[in-house]
Amino acid sequence: MKHLLMMIALGASLMLSACNTIEGMGEDIENAGEGISEGAEKVKKKM
Repeated sequence: MKHLLMMIALGASLMLSACNTIEGMGEDIENAGEGISEGAEKVKKKM
């Protein structure tokens, strides 16, 4: 039981400390999506 509680506490602390990282990752994914969309538009115009 103690082991389970320790794992839950560790997981919660990692999730809370990763909030800024997750926000930054979301921005990176958004930028990548915009790049893909722009590339697709260029290919579409060439066709």
